[in-house]
Amino acid sequence: MTMIYSREFPLPEQQQGAMLGNGLLGAHLWGSKNVLNMSIGCASLWDHRGGLPWSPEQNFKFIRESVEKGDIDRIKEVFSSKIQDGNIARPTLIPCGRVVLHLPDQAELLRYEIELEKGLTSIIYHENGLEKSLLFCADMSTEHGFACHGLTDAMTLELIPSYVLYQKDLGGKPGSLAARGYEPPEVIKEDSILAFLQKMPVDPSFALLLKRKGEEFSLDFCRGAETVEELCRKTLPAFSVLQKASETWWKDYFQRIPAIEAGEKDLEETYCSGMYKYGIMTNPAGVTPGLQGPWIEDHMLPPWQGDYHFNINVQMCNSPGYKAGLFEHLMPLFRMVLSWKESLRYNAKCFVGIDNGYMLPHATDDRGTCMGGFWTGSIDHACTAWIAMMMYDYCDYSGDFDFLKDEVFDFMQGVMNVFEKMLDEEKDGSLTLPISISPEYRGTALDACGKNSSFQLAAIHNLARNLLKTAKILHVEPDPFWLKVEEKLPLCSLYGEGDKQEIALWDGLPLEESHRHHSHLGGICPFNTIDPTDPAWEKIIFNSNRRWTGKGMGEWTGWGITWASQLRSRLGNAEAAVLMLDLWKKCFTNKGGGSLHDSLFWGFTEFAFCNIVMQMDATMGAVTAIQDLYAHDINGVLHFFRGIPKDWKRSSFTNLHLPGGIIASGEFCKGKTTALTLKAARDTTVRYKLPDHTGLHEITLKKGEAEVLHY
Repeated sequence: MTMIYSREFPLPEQQQGAMLGNGLLGAHLWGSKNVLNMSIGCASLWDHRGGLPWSPEQNFKFIRESVEKGDIDRIKEVFSSKIQDGNIARPTLIPCGRVVLHLPDQAELLRYEIELEKGLTSIIYHENGLEKSLLFCADMSTEHGFACHGLTDAMTLELIPSYVLYQKDLGGKPGSLAARGYEPPEVIKEDSILAFLQKMPVDPSFALLLKRKGEEFSLDFCRGAETVEELCRKTLPAFSVLQKASETWWKDYFQRIPAIEAGEKDLEETYCSGMYKYGIMTNPAGVTPGLQGPWIEDHMLPPWQGDYHFNINVQMCNSPGYKAGLFEHLMPLFRMVLSWKESLRYNAKCFVGIDNGYMLPHATDDRGTCMGGFWTGSIDHACTAWIAMMMYDYCDYSGDFDFLKDEVFDFMQGVMNVFEKMLDEEKDGSLTLPISISPEYRGTALDACGKNSSFQLAAIHNLARNLLKTAKILHVEPDPFWLKVEEKLPLCSLYGEGDKQEIALWDGLPLEESHRHHSHLGGICPFNTIDPTDPAWEKIIFNSNRRWTGKGMGEWTGWGITWASQLRSRLGNAEAAVLMLDLWKKCFTNKGGGSLHDSLFWGFTEFAFCNIVMQMDATMGAVTAIQDLYAHDINGVLHFFRGIPKDWKRSSFTNLHLPGGIIASGEFCKGKTTALTLKAARDTTVRYKLPDHTGLHEITLKKGEAEVLHY
C-alpha cells in the first residue's frame, strides 16, 4: 500500500492544498513561490440563523392536493426559507481564518508529502541549493488544533480573520460577513502571539490563537471567549507533544485498515489517501462531516452552506467505515441524528399527523433545521430511511445489538410509521405510493414527482426487511404491516411490457436523460432490494442498464461517478467499475488531489462550470467503491471479486469487514480465486459466491472461528 502521498507546488487555490484535520478542524496548506497559506475551517462553526421550521401547513395531504390542482406556487411558498435579520435565508457554516507563512525571498515551495501512517505533513521547499522542510501535525484529541516545526528567524507569520478575507474577496459587496451582521474582530499582533476574536450575531464567539516559540508555532481554535486577553492566556502544547500523540493515533488507525493490492498504482493511491482523509474527517472525537467536512473556504461562505445533504452525500461521506471496521467513526452521525428525535417527531406529526414517527428533511444544519427552498427534497422520506439503514448496518457489521435494541429499532419503526401513512391500499390489496420523488430529478417543478418512485419503494422495502430481521434478533413480534410491505408493495416501478420492461423513475417515466443521481437503480445500490443476479430480473436489469448507459455521463457529477462504480460492480461489469474510478480521478480531482463536485475541465460532463468547488462525498464514495470491487452483499449473499477485472494479474484484500460480523481476506489472480479466508466475529452462517465458481456456497462458523479456503 502507498503510504506517502505527495503533490508538487505551485498550488494556487485553497482546495488544492495538503489536507490536515482532526474531525473538528481542517486545514489546507497551499501557495506558491515563497508564500505558504494555511486555511483553517471548523466543521461545527455554524451561524444558525435562517432555515425552515416545520409547520402544520407542510403536510402530505396538502402536497398531494396541490399537485393534483397544479398549484406549484403554493407548494413553493409553503416550503420557502424564512428570512431572518433582514437577509438571512439559511443556516451556514462560517469561514474561520488563514495563517500566512512568508519564507525568505530566495526560497521556493516544491512539494508536500504526507506520511499517512504518522499523520505527518512535510512542506518541502528549496533554499540556497538545499531542500528543507516544515512539519505539520494535528491534535487528534481535538482539545487543541495544529502545530508546525521547522521555522527559521527569516520566516514571518500573519494571522488573517476570514472577516477580512471575505470582505476583501468581495470588494465589500453584499454577501460578506459584514453584510450578515458581523462586526470586525478584535485582533492582537505581538512578537510571539497572533490572535483574533470574532463575535457572532447569535452563536458563541470563535477565535484563532497562534503562539510562536523558536522553531515552532502552535495554533488553536476556541469558542466562547469574551476577550482576546482571556484567549491569549491559554497554554498551547509543543509540536513534539502533538506529534507523538498523533503518531500513536495514526499507527493504531492504519493497523486496523483493511489492506488492498490491485497492481494499479492510481487505485491503490486513491484508497490509501482516501482512508487517511476518512480518518481526519470522521475522527470520533470530532463532529460528523457535512459536504466539505471541516475544509471550509476561508474567504467565502461554503457552497450549499456546507450542510448535511441526506439524499446521498452524508451517507457517502461516512460509508468507508463499514468495510474498514471503523465503527466508532460512524457514531457521531448517529448521535447527531438521534439528538434531533423530538424535532423529527414534530416533522412527522406535521407531515402525516402521527405522534410516533420520525421524518428527516434532505438538507439540514447540525441542529436538524431544514434549509428550505427545495420542496421535493423536504418530502424525500427515503433520506430518513437511508439513515435508518445505516444504523441497522452498523449494528449488523459490528454486532452492537444493544444499540439496535435501545435506539435503532425505535428509529426504524418511526420511519416506517410515516411511510405507512403515505401509502395507499388499492382495491386489489396492493400498496402504492401516490406522490413520491426521485432525488433532484426535475428539480422543484410541478412534474418533479409521480406515483411509486423506484427510489422510495427500494427504501421502504429495505426498511421493512431490516425491521423484520431486527424483530427476529430481539425476539419480538413483527408488525403485520412490515410483512404487508414485502407482499403487497412493488419492489420498483416498471416501464414497458413483456421482455421490454425496465426500471422506471416512477410509474410511466423511464430515465429520460443523463442524470447525476442514479436513484431509479437504488434497489441495486444502496438499498440492496433487487438482486441483479436473479434470472427473474435478468432481462429487466439488461434493459435498465442499456438505457442508463445509453443516456451517457454528460450530466454526472463527481459523486455520481463513484456511485456508478458501485452499481457496475453489482452488475458484474468489473471493467466499467474500475473505469469509473479512473475517470473520477482524472476528471474530478484537482492538481492537489482535492475532490471536485464539477469536472476539472470541459468535454466530459456538462457539470464543469465551477471546477473549484470541493466536496468530500466523491472521495469517500471512491474508497467504498474500491472496497466493493473485492466484496459486497447482494440480498444476503456475499459476492467476492465481482468487481475485479479478469485480466488483472493479482489482486488481494486483507481483513475486510462484511455483514453478519464476517472478516474476510482473499486473493484473485487472472480471473481465478486462489485464496479466501472467512473469520467470524460472532456465530454466523456465511452464504457467498465466487465469479469463477458456479453455485452458492454456505459455511456456518462459531465466534472466533476461521475457515481458510484454497482453490
